[in-house]
Amino acid sequence: MPTSSASTSGSAKSAGGVQSLERAFDLLERMADAGGEVGLSELSASSGLPLPTIHRLMRTLVVCGYVRQQPNRRYALGPRLIRLGESASRLLGTWARPYLARLVEETGETANMALLDGDEIVYVAQVPSKHSMRMFTEVGRRVLPHSTGVGKALLANTPDDEVRALLARTGMPAATEKTITTPEGFLAALQDVRHSGYAVDDNEQEIGVRCLAVSVPDSPTAAAISISGPAGRVTESATDRIVPVLQQVAAELSHALTSTGPAA
Repeated sequence: MPTSSASTSGSAKSAGGVQSLERAFDLLERMADAGGEVGLSELSASSGLPLPTIHRLMRTLVVCGYVRQQPNRRYALGPRLIRLGESASRLLGTWARPYLARLVEETGETANMALLDGDEIVYVAQVPSKHSMRMFTEVGRRVLPHSTGVGKALLANTPDDEVRALLARTGMPAATEKTITTPEGFLAALQDVRHSGYAVDDNEQEIGVRCLAVSVPDSPTAAAISISGPAGRVTESATDRIVPVLQQVAAELSHALTSTGPAA
């Protein structure tokens, strides 16, 4: 019957279109995981897709500006993704604010959210404490990971050789006399984070300031949340009270970020 046949054909095209879209996004994710530049054979090996399929998808992504072909014939993530990433980062901070506000209510200290952007930490959201003496970190501020609690939380599960390579690129300048300035010292601190489930910046970024941080599990992009305040308030005893709150809020934020929401 013509109507039924047309409907079936349309459904098949729709299914094929959805599959192509899923595959294209998967290839972009694989490119990001590989450092942003890959060859077709590498993509084929990692994805299991045949080379003609990958070539067709990559050509479409190139035409759209989301991928560019390098002179060496390899493919790199394209500049058009930058606008999407910047917009998504701003939205991520917006989505996180209610959770950070809860942290402030329950801990009394300033709450932050930070991402790992390349070799740097960038703060994307903050809700300040209501105390007259409080910590401010400008949203958009970039810092090196070795002197921050969020940096330790974000790098805790990164292989040691990758951490060493990052530290070699950034250097380990001392922000204070308590800043960790050796790769061995920083790797030991990451081991402590893996053991305890949270990270500490104890006067390492700024004298008189203590920070507690945890990563956001299963976040679409590496993210961490933290509280920071005067060392006289964020004491060892306060840590025992604050860390479970941080971990609970991180888990709830993770669920919110990974939820696909209601079907359209």
